[in-house]
Amino acid sequence: MTFFRPVVPALLATALAVLPAAAASFTDSQRGEIETIVKDYLLSHPEILEDVSNELAKRQAAAEAVKHQEAVQKNADALFNSPRGVVLGNRSGDVNFVEFFDYNCGYCKRAMADMLDLLKNDPKLRVTLKEFPVLGPGSVEAARVAVAVRMQDPTGKKYLDFHQKLLGGRGQADKAKALAAAKDAGLDMTRLEKDLASPEIDATLAENFKMAEDMGLNGTPSYVIGKEVVVGAVGLDGLSKKISEARCGKATC
Repeated sequence: MTFFRPVVPALLATALAVLPAAAASFTDSQRGEIETIVKDYLLSHPEILEDVSNELAKRQAAAEAVKHQEAVQKNADALFNSPRGVVLGNRSGDVNFVEFFDYNCGYCKRAMADMLDLLKNDPKLRVTLKEFPVLGPGSVEAARVAVAVRMQDPTGKKYLDFHQKLLGGRGQADKAKALAAAKDAGLDMTRLEKDLASPEIDATLAENFKMAEDMGLNGTPSYVIGKEVVVGAVGLDGLSKKISEARCGKATC
């Protein structure tokens, strides 16, 4: 019962607030009687509070989904067509799958296997990777190197190799580890060092952060799949379901 008691006053206030306008004419005594009746009922039937909580969560989720869809529509061009994203898979695919990630995100490390599995088994999927370094200076350093890698690799093949080496590596990612991963992936290191001073680096990260802010993203991994925003590492099955929903409107096509 301890869990429910703090909720009762709020529900009492809500119940009174939604009564007809005539409730304003209730006397203090009448209002007290109403509050007692509502309180006694709720304390006798605490299970109703769970129903109320579930319904509130459902409505909030629906409102959030609408907000996300509006943000996706607003940012559609940058999300799906910006040359600053790394495009993998089928560039003419029927479903857009955009991932915002951080090289120091443990959940992103595990989610990388899901993304690679989807790339391998879904020939109609268009995957776009966007650096979203939110976990400190090392993450920003690694993301800057990643952008420089993208600048000299329009195909995305070397970028993906670099991405796997850095995100799959041990310890905290930073500039040194990112440069080592780029070298292992066969990038031109002289050009990469030069590109690190390019204004394109800041422009790319600024664009990614602007999109994330508009969509209310504050963690990684976060995804845009079709028109829907998906926050968190939901696993391969969860991602596959969202892709199917974007493709044919149901969990499995």
